[in-house]
Amino acid sequence: MWRELGPMGRHAESGGYRRFAWTGADAECRAWFEEQAVARGLTYEVDRNGNQWAWLGDPAAGDAVVTGSHLDSVPDGGAFDGPLGVVSSFAALDELRGRDARCTRPLAVVNFGDEEGARFGLACVGSRLTAGQLTAEQARRLTDQAGVTLPEAMAAAGHDPDAIGPDPERLARIGAFVELHVEQGRALDLTGDAVGVAGAIWPHGRWRFDFRGEANHAGTTRLADRRDPMLSYAETVLAARREAELAGAVATFGKIAVEPNGVNAIPSLVRGWLDSRAADQQTLDTVVTGIERAAREYAEVHGVDLDVVRESFTPVVEFDHALRDELARILGRDTGLTVPVLGTGAGHDAGILSASIPTAMLFVRNPTGVSHSPAEFAAEDDCVAGVRALADVLEGLACT
Repeated sequence: MWRELGPMGRHAESGGYRRFAWTGADAECRAWFEEQAVARGLTYEVDRNGNQWAWLGDPAAGDAVVTGSHLDSVPDGGAFDGPLGVVSSFAALDELRGRDARCTRPLAVVNFGDEEGARFGLACVGSRLTAGQLTAEQARRLTDQAGVTLPEAMAAAGHDPDAIGPDPERLARIGAFVELHVEQGRALDLTGDAVGVAGAIWPHGRWRFDFRGEANHAGTTRLADRRDPMLSYAETVLAARREAELAGAVATFGKIAVEPNGVNAIPSLVRGWLDSRAADQQTLDTVVTGIERAAREYAEVHGVDLDVVRESFTPVVEFDHALRDELARILGRDTGLTVPVLGTGAGHDAGILSASIPTAMLFVRNPTGVSHSPAEFAAEDDCVAGVRALADVLEGLACT
């Protein structure tokens, strides 16, 4: 499975992946998912929001145990973030069949659409729509950099966008969702464990900073006469680093758009996107407030206007404690070892669904801690350990 999926959407020069929602690379991945479902005799379906499902057992029976993740990527992302969870889910079902496990609850593998938000700027679109955390009206207003709307992109890819929206009936079928994911940090590498259980997801959000100045000639305009928004933006980037360090949080300006974007032109607009995350809400509020305050001070000094828009936000997610503890019990049952419980600063579909259904996560060791990069990595032995752990969990939750 890994060898088949590997070339899809991989960029020849960067070595990273560009599997953006509702593009050709995404279509390849989705076709691969369908092939895996059909090859195993699973019931395959696509829901109203474009999420893909592969069912073992009756989908309508209720109280199902669902696993899976996503197949899309950030720009030039790594191979493991998302796909490891989907591949491991199919492999775990194969493992259960090899054990002749008798399941008393339906099992399903899911591929949630547009988890990374690389194309339309909002993460977890598929799961947000399903859970009602994103309305159909809001989704229809999402556009990519080329001005293509989400419904237009879905229609071009062969999916009818008219039915997108909350899917409470589908959620009501699910008794538990367990997502396996490569760890996006080095906690497991430091403890020496191949697999861990998620405890909580840090609150996190995305904010857009629009610095508006005055376009002018780079060679003829005196420094004293300039209203250069790039200066305010640059100083704000440094302020974000300072505020995050002081609070023990993280803050990143990772995306920028400049107008008119000419080498010999002073910009009229610098638009930067801030991603910030912290262990608790109060700390996150302190960091973002400090960044915005500094940005406004810099903008005033340079005669620049500033608008700040919060584009998305996810509060702290405490995974279902009973389900989390059950996962730890199942994984430690035969060894007697304590399974590490990890916090994470990364958002996931499991975090979105946690407000509606019991959810939990398994992490697989990442020895470099690198993620959202071609250098993202997990050793084969650890991936196999993750599959076995997921199979143990699914068997413990769904089988006699």
